[in-house]
Amino acid sequence: MTIKEAILKSLEDLKVPSAHNIIYKHIIEKSYYIFTKGKTPESTIAALLGDFIRDNDTRVKRIKNIKGRGYLYYLSKYENEISFEENVISTKETKKSQKMKNSYNERDLHKLLSSYLKNQNIYAKTILHEESKNSKDDHQKWIHSDMIGIEFLQLTSPVNKAFMKILNKADTFKITSYEIKKEINTDYELKKSYFQAVSNSSWANYGYLVALEISDNLRDEMERLNQSFGIGIIELKSNPYESRILFQAKYKELDFKTIDKLCRVNEKYEKFIELIERILTIDERNYKSIEKELSDFCDSYFTSDSEIEKYCEEKFIPYEDKKNYE
Repeated sequence: MTIKEAILKSLEDLKVPSAHNIIYKHIIEKSYYIFTKGKTPESTIAALLGDFIRDNDTRVKRIKNIKGRGYLYYLSKYENEISFEENVISTKETKKSQKMKNSYNERDLHKLLSSYLKNQNIYAKTILHEESKNSKDDHQKWIHSDMIGIEFLQLTSPVNKAFMKILNKADTFKITSYEIKKEINTDYELKKSYFQAVSNSSWANYGYLVALEISDNLRDEMERLNQSFGIGIIELKSNPYESRILFQAKYKELDFKTIDKLCRVNEKYEKFIELIERILTIDERNYKSIEKELSDFCDSYFTSDSEIEKYCEEKFIPYEDKKNYE
């Protein structure tokens, strides 16, 4: 029996959502697998369970562990026999009764997203609604993106660059809006977050809803919303380079009236748009200096895996360590 077969056999026995350490203990108790390599076999189980999810293996699903960090894993064939409502109620009660000390903030995810976007050659900037005029108006939250990004068409030939700008400047760049959430575990959370993204992204070429933790049970509804309203969905990972687009956003033309409104109420948004305009109109000799100014103005990002791991540990962001493979 392989180690993955041992995991599946244990989930078959347990039948209920279980943490990686419970699954590990069950494997040992039943002697399903003999660990002969690796100093931390329990971490190996955690990493391999994560692989089932990352590889879209439909046999295994997971939900957030409301009683601790990490996830609970179960076989998808038992999904109809599991009471997820109990998990939802417990989550609400926990949030009402106390705010967990070891919990990350939503904005702690911005650096993870900016790192993912940087790897995609997208310049990203956080826009804080409280820095806008009339920031005490809660309705402002429904016009502000959490983050905006700009991707320029990568042309190497100076002739092509000049030619494209003459023909249609709009085709040389694409602007994207991002609405960021910590977790989306219920249909209600999905609907609320999704339509906030619809509102906040109305002005941009593309709009995305981004979350670190998304319930697998919501995939069908996410697909329906995406087909109907065009907002894409990104599953963010604690290792941002493993993040993936679950559903692609649909392209739309820029809404310049809303862009103008956002420029008037938020200085950083206005600065971002101004830098884009300067890059699109600057001559080739001065392009690099303006590009550097834009890069310096945008959000910071990680430069190494060890930096990511340390950041997640400090911010209490669940981090799946894959170093302890056998």
